[in-house]
Amino acid sequence: MKFPEKGINKEKVMDMLRAFQEKDKAWKDAKAFGYVYQAGDEILEVVKEAFNLYFSANALNPTVFESLRQMETEVVAMAADLLHGNEATVGSMTSGGTESILMAVKTAREWARKKDPGIFEPEIIIPDSAHPAFHKACHYFNLAAVVVPVGPDFKAVPAAMEQAITSNTVLIVGSAPSFPQGVVDPIEEIAAIAKKHDLLCHVDSCVGGFMLPFWVELGAPIPAFDFAVDGVTSISADIHKYGYAAKGASVILYKNAELRKAQYYVYANWSGGIYASPSMAGTRPGGAIAAAWAALKFMGKDGYLEKAKSVKKTTEYLMKDINAIPELKILGKPDMSVFSFASDTLDVYEIGDEMGLMGWHLDRQQLPPSLHMTITPAHEEVFEQFLVDLHKAVEKAKKYSTHKLSKQVQINSVKGLKKILPKKIFGKFQEVAAKHSPVGGSRSAAMYGLMGELQGTGNLDEMVKEFLHQLMTEK
Repeated sequence: MKFPEKGINKEKVMDMLRAFQEKDKAWKDAKAFGYVYQAGDEILEVVKEAFNLYFSANALNPTVFESLRQMETEVVAMAADLLHGNEATVGSMTSGGTESILMAVKTAREWARKKDPGIFEPEIIIPDSAHPAFHKACHYFNLAAVVVPVGPDFKAVPAAMEQAITSNTVLIVGSAPSFPQGVVDPIEEIAAIAKKHDLLCHVDSCVGGFMLPFWVELGAPIPAFDFAVDGVTSISADIHKYGYAAKGASVILYKNAELRKAQYYVYANWSGGIYASPSMAGTRPGGAIAAAWAALKFMGKDGYLEKAKSVKKTTEYLMKDINAIPELKILGKPDMSVFSFASDTLDVYEIGDEMGLMGWHLDRQQLPPSLHMTITPAHEEVFEQFLVDLHKAVEKAKKYSTHKLSKQVQINSVKGLKKILPKKIFGKFQEVAAKHSPVGGSRSAAMYGLMGELQGTGNLDEMVKEFLHQLMTEK
C-alpha cells in the first residue's frame, strides 16, 4: 500500500469503509460475546453525539479545555460514589482497563520507593486468574509478578497470597470478577492481609465495576469488593464496558490524593515548558471523556439497573441451559454476567469452531480449555437461537470428520517432535510452523490444540508473536 498521490471523494471513502466492515464479526446482530457492550440504540446515539461534540478536544492541558477537566472530575466522582468511595476518594480517567492497571502498578512502585527506599526489586502478588495487564505493567515498570495459583473454585487463595509476601512486596491484587471464569475473589480477606502487612491492595473491577453494584441491588449474593472493604486502596473500572460509553474510557480510583500523586509524571526542565501528565497518555481524546460523562448522566442508576435486570436474566437462563447439556459444564460459580464453559468429553474448541460457522463468536481460553461468554443487554433477543445452535454444535463435535483427523495428526506430530528433537531445533520448528500456519481461518481448534501442547517449551511466546506479526501484516 503506497501513500495516496491524490485524495478521493467522501462517498468512495465511506464505501471502502463499509466494505472493510463486512470482514468483521457480526457484533451488531449480538452474535459476538465480547469486545462490544451493546445497550440499545438510544444510549448509542447519546454517546455518539457527545463524542463527536468533543471530537477535536484534547484533555492534555486542563487549562485549555476546562469543560473536559470538569467532566473528568465528575466522572471520577460518580464512579467513586457507585463504588462506596468517600470525600477523600480521587482518581483519573484512562483509555481502558489496561492503562488503569498500569497506573495502579506504577503507583504502587512509586509509593513503595517513598515509603522504603531500600526496596530495589519491588514485587506484586497476583492470582493466576489476574488479567495479563498486571504482567504487562511489571514488564514495563520493572517489577516482578509473583503468581499464586487459584483454588478449585477458580478464586484467589488469601492464605497462599500471604505466604508469598516478602520484604519486596508492594501490592496485592484481587479481581471482581476475574475475566476467565467470572468469579469475585475474596477481597475482604485479601485486603485484610494487605492492611496487616502495610501494603497496597488493588481491586481489578474493570469488567464488573459498572455491573456488580446493580446486581447487589437486584439481590445477588455478591461478596463485598469495593471501597466499602477496609484495606482496599485502589480500584479500576471500565466505563466502556458495562458503563456503555465509547471506547476507550476507564477510571482508576484511589483511596486518597497521596496515592494518586504517585501516579502522575512530571518533567519540569524541558525547554518547551513544564510537562505534566496524570496517566500514560499525552494527548487524551476529549471525545471519550465527554461520551463517558454523557453515558453516566443519561442512564443514571435507574437506567443501569434496568439493563442489569436484562443481563442477569439472560445470564442465568444461558448458564442453566448450558449446564443441562451433558457434554458441557460451567466453570466455577460465576458471580456476574461473565463466564466460561468446558467439556470433559469433547474438544471444546471444535464446538467453538462449529458455532463460528453458524455466525457466533466466542473467545477461546486455556488452562483449562474453555469458551468464554460476556453477556450484554443485546443478547436478550438472541440467546434462544444461540442455545439451539449450541446444541447443534455439540452434536457436530461428537461426529467423525476429516478435519478432526487432520487436527489430531498435527497435534500428535508435535507431541512426537517435542519428545525427540533437541530444544533448540524444536524452537526453530515452532518458528517455521508459526510462519506457515493459516491465520484468520474459520477453524482454530487445531491451532489451540497445538498451543496447548507447546505450553512450557519456552518458545511459545515467540510463536504467538509470529502469529501476531502475520495478522498485522498487510495481505
